[in-house]
Amino acid sequence: MKAFADLYAQLDATTSTTRKVEAMARYFAQAPADDAAWAAYFLAGGRPRRLIPVRALVDAALRTSALPEWLFAESYDAVGDLAETVALLLPEPARRIDRGLAEWMTHHVLALRGAPPAQIENAIVAMWQGLDAHERFVLNKLLTGEFRVGVSRQLLLRALAQAFDVDEKRLAHRFVGYADGAHEPGADAFRALVSSDDVDGSASLGHPYPFFLSHPLQQPPGTLGDVADWIVEWKWDGIRAQLLRRGRQTWLWSRGEELVTDRFPEVVDTASSLPDGCVIDGELLAWDAPAARPLPFATMQRRIGRLKLGPKLLREAPVALLAFDLLEHDGGDIRGMPLALRRARLAALVEPLAAGALQLSPRIEAPDWNALARLREESRSRGVEGMMLKRAQSAYGVGRTKSVARGDWWKWKIDPLSVDCVLVYAQPGHGRRASLYTDYTFAVWSGPPEDATRTLVPFAKAYSGLTDEEIREVDATVRRTTVERFGPVRVVVPAMVFELGFEGIQRSTRHKSGIAVRFPRMLRRRPDKPAEEADTLQALEALLGAALRRRRK
Repeated sequence: MKAFADLYAQLDATTSTTRKVEAMARYFAQAPADDAAWAAYFLAGGRPRRLIPVRALVDAALRTSALPEWLFAESYDAVGDLAETVALLLPEPARRIDRGLAEWMTHHVLALRGAPPAQIENAIVAMWQGLDAHERFVLNKLLTGEFRVGVSRQLLLRALAQAFDVDEKRLAHRFVGYADGAHEPGADAFRALVSSDDVDGSASLGHPYPFFLSHPLQQPPGTLGDVADWIVEWKWDGIRAQLLRRGRQTWLWSRGEELVTDRFPEVVDTASSLPDGCVIDGELLAWDAPAARPLPFATMQRRIGRLKLGPKLLREAPVALLAFDLLEHDGGDIRGMPLALRRARLAALVEPLAAGALQLSPRIEAPDWNALARLREESRSRGVEGMMLKRAQSAYGVGRTKSVARGDWWKWKIDPLSVDCVLVYAQPGHGRRASLYTDYTFAVWSGPPEDATRTLVPFAKAYSGLTDEEIREVDATVRRTTVERFGPVRVVVPAMVFELGFEGIQRSTRHKSGIAVRFPRMLRRRPDKPAEEADTLQALEALLGAALRRRRK
């Protein structure tokens, strides 16, 4: 545990990507394979489902520290992170226990799952007794499923490639699904992951390729050169997925590396007509086949997370895979071929099926960039987010290319919808931001200014969009203007106004406002605008009404 805790400290102490990669490479080069397997799992974002109730951790801490609960609560409020609060308040260990990360996880931590509360509390206390404060902090994060550290998967793969002298692209391919929780990390799996052998250690038929990602287009599209050099498609608002057809079997993987085959039976049934040895990249959408257009993402959400799909749900929320790339053909990896050739082969596979559950994503044809810009203005009425621009000669890469200047895939999204709203609640962030209030709840007024009885109605949460300096300013204001507390959440004087942007809006029975927005983010703070002039529910209703009218066209 000490080596992994030391690695966590090094990663948390720097923002330099070079230093993070060096620290991870040193750790993996020296760690036993079983420890390295778990470390790679956690650094990649893997999280076993919560092993213990948070209350069990608090009760164990109160018992061990002998502090009154009110003082523990005050300490937690000051620190802002439960795992760190507990680690700081416990007495020094009487003795040290030197166990590796794998031994802690397999023989102690995972053994707590489903245990009686008294047994859990006793086990936690026993584990703390052999660890120092920093090791306890990391252990607490693992126990509660809240382990996070500022490392991207790309940095982790770079570190592994450096430590074991393995090609990074090969590693990326093998790594897909490693942290999905379907299998417990182990030494054999890790050795296969970092093997330098030419034979791919992931040899499973159902193993997908790493997804190739795009950059957001910030410059005018005309700077990309001749429009004829690009393949243009609609940017669908669904779930990115790879469809694999191998060995007369079908697999469907989401970009989040989750195997979702059983959740979309209509797509799998259609794919049974595909020849063996093909892998298709596309977007899963709730799809209105007669109208040949996507349904609202809220319809798709009804299918997400459902393990059992009844006939009624399958009828009311039909799904299709809009295919836009072919990564494997006749059992061969064709990602290095130009996109134009890959797409031609894809069309030859998909178009003969003439099936609603698997379709070719249509190509948008236009004589110049201005004509494309005019078509892009129809995005909302079509239920899409804008356009995808892909260089016709581009290969299929891994992840997001480092050089924005040489981007081969771009997402040319439409401007977000936006309203001015009031910050009403705040709570701490995670990792390096655990001591700052970074996660905010926003509200709009229930009626116009002349309505003396109007109130603020919460409708969205957001945590992205501000710079570090702006976050520090908001954090200071939150602390100064807090009027009430509910655990980690602070209720503040409703005075800070923000412009909140979002990609979509829909009716919702789960939210008090009756409205849900998609991908909310802070566009800017509005110190020029008093809270009384923030937008109202009527403004949200107007945006919703416009969205519904566009969908009906």
